Amino acid sequence: MSRRALVAGVGMVPFAKPSAARTYDEMGAGAVDMALRDSGLDYAAVQQVYAGYVYGDSTCGQRVVYRFGMTRVPVLNVNNNCASGSSALWLARQAVESGATECALAVGFEQMPPGALGAKWTDRPVPLTDFAAALHEVYDVDPELPMTPQYFAAAGEEYLSKYGMSPQTLAKVAVKARRHAAANPYAVFRDPVSEQDVLDSPRIAGPLTRLQCCPPTCGAAAAIVCSEEFARAHGIAPRVAIAAQALHSDDAGLFDVKSAISLVGADVTRAAATEVYEKAGVDPRDVAVVELHDCFTVNEVLSYEALGLCDEGEAERFVLDGDNTYGGRVVTNPSGGLLSKGHPLGATGLAQTAEITWQLRGEAGARQVDGVTLGLQHNLGLGTAGVVTLFEKVS
Repeated sequence: MSRRALVAGVGMVPFAKPSAARTYDEMGAGAVDMALRDSGLDYAAVQQVYAGYVYGDSTCGQRVVYRFGMTRVPVLNVNNNCASGSSALWLARQAVESGATECALAVGFEQMPPGALGAKWTDRPVPLTDFAAALHEVYDVDPELPMTPQYFAAAGEEYLSKYGMSPQTLAKVAVKARRHAAANPYAVFRDPVSEQDVLDSPRIAGPLTRLQCCPPTCGAAAAIVCSEEFARAHGIAPRVAIAAQALHSDDAGLFDVKSAISLVGADVTRAAATEVYEKAGVDPRDVAVVELHDCFTVNEVLSYEALGLCDEGEAERFVLDGDNTYGGRVVTNPSGGLLSKGHPLGATGLAQTAEITWQLRGEAGARQVDGVTLGLQHNLGLGTAGVVTLFEKVS
């Protein structure tokens, strides 16, 4: 794949609580419309569509894009758990780089129900059955609590025990998320919180309190990816390119290591990040801004190390030194991340893409990180799908 995939345009609608959100097709169409306007293209120029979502019937993607016209282009619907949006982008990027298409649209959306995530199909095997069995081997699972936070609670307890990190450090991550989100009009939760507020909020599982868990929200985001030849032919000059991207699932040893940290995807993240850095010839310390998958404060901490932002066991020092925020080594989640922006599953990866694109174009307003030439995006779905994408600024 010798062709470079350019980000021609991005769009995103403000995320909202389920009680205040529009329907998925309205939100998805809003994000697509913004991406088209941002690129200066008409929908008729789009040659392929990839739509990421988790909670929805078949062909939701068609429902969204048919609002712009029925142009007979292929529309593929993508469900890869919380990494669905980035998986849609991975397919769009791959199609452009391979020459299969010149211009592809990736859109992600989610109309989520309120409350904790739960199984929607109870008459068939659960995809995470083996993961749940492995979790029971390393953690005292409470059948009365939702399963998802217990995976990350177990990972948090494992990390705290292994490296002696204080639970207060996890609270600092949540405080930082709200501080960043204050400058993001797309985020749901923008009011500041203190470390004590975080620690005193209701306990969910293990070291995790409510303010350390991402809220269920609704939203949509989109990105248009095209080739350099297409851009020239249509008189557009995209300023952002995908330098490297990797999508990984688990390897055969996952259930042998007896580690909750591995169960929640840290190994997948590390493998995908390593591949991306090697492909791009980039050192992770050269990256100035990262949008990472902070579904829980624990996962942000694990991702610091898995993405190579700091050495193994050094995440607490990384946080305490302020190296994860403005004035530090790398600004993580300038958008406020999933903890504050919200986490509409199918939209998250493409919302991260929008933020990194705005950062590289110098269009992030009060959130802008100085001197950005490289931006990293990390999106993770249990079960497992891990996508890491490196974006670069182009002239």
